[in-house]
Amino acid sequence: MNTITPRPGVMDITPYVGGGAAIGGPGGVIKLASNEGALGPSPKAMDAYRSAAQSLHRYPDGGCLELRRGLAEKYGMDMERIVCGAGSDELIGLLARAYSGPGDEVLYSEHGFLMYPIAARTAGAKPVTAPEKDLTADVDALLGAVTERTSIVFLANPNNPTGTYLSRAEMKRLRGGLPQGVLLVIDAAYAEFAEVDDYGPGTAMVEAGANVVMMRTFSKIYGLGGARLGWAYCPGAVADVLNRVRNPFNVAAPAQAAGLAALADQAFTEKARRHNLTWRRWTADRLEEMGLETVPSIANFLLVRFPQGKAGDNRELSAQAADGFLKSQGLIVRRMESYGLPEFLRVTIGREDEMKAFADALSRFMEGEGQ
Repeated sequence: MNTITPRPGVMDITPYVGGGAAIGGPGGVIKLASNEGALGPSPKAMDAYRSAAQSLHRYPDGGCLELRRGLAEKYGMDMERIVCGAGSDELIGLLARAYSGPGDEVLYSEHGFLMYPIAARTAGAKPVTAPEKDLTADVDALLGAVTERTSIVFLANPNNPTGTYLSRAEMKRLRGGLPQGVLLVIDAAYAEFAEVDDYGPGTAMVEAGANVVMMRTFSKIYGLGGARLGWAYCPGAVADVLNRVRNPFNVAAPAQAAGLAALADQAFTEKARRHNLTWRRWTADRLEEMGLETVPSIANFLLVRFPQGKAGDNRELSAQAADGFLKSQGLIVRRMESYGLPEFLRVTIGREDEMKAFADALSRFMEGEGQ
């Protein structure tokens, strides 16, 4: 009997699993697992989304003309080099399929976003990792891992799940060391949260050459994760390729309307940025008081290291034990085994009440409640 089988390599893909959203049992939950915007979307974006419902029988603008124009005006870019997608996840997949295939290698840092190897394998390419240094991408290691088969380097900057980043100078050094035939894709999903002088999202690098793409998203600071909206700024030739391989109506009309309205509401965006800075610092300080180490982050989350052994009274203080206790208290954070970081939990910076509830629950765990 003949059997329908997928292309070789497809069954080697480990499906991406997002942060949890529900816990069995009664009561509400506090979700701090997916790096979603703490304040939700701008009220103006929600109004625009609702208004777009009047025209749901119409196909969306396949070229995202108004949204691309709005992005170009805000960032001083050439709108013809902007390509929009159903989240930056779609753009990652499009780039992988367009620029890599069987026999190629797709390179990323050791603790990089899990969608990079998935996209590589989907295209038939081999994912390759380069070691990090202090949970930060290492330019020398990345360059040392480049071979004649390398087609793409994916680099999240700031990185998820660590929150660390490479400076403008280091990014320039990385680009300068890559062969011209290798595409450098900078995933700047968390760029709006970065408040350090030596950081740049990659716009200037795209302008400076033909082998750099910068990706951005509306899922984080703009709070539009449910709308699925991302965009890429590309060399003209890359934009042309993406427009050839993407679906003709890949971004829904309500998402386009909400994104354009969110861009215009900079007062709300600035409020979200200040909130994140305040409560990221507050949370890191509270965790330090508990004796827990946090990785310095410029994003909207913290990576928290837990002891692997037991406390003096034989209590289990591991990340796994902490996660179990937090779930029992109605709090969902993200375990990191899939990123090769089993001793860590990643916690999103949420609202004030959510961060206080998280800190209080974790304090009770560290003090031995329920153990």
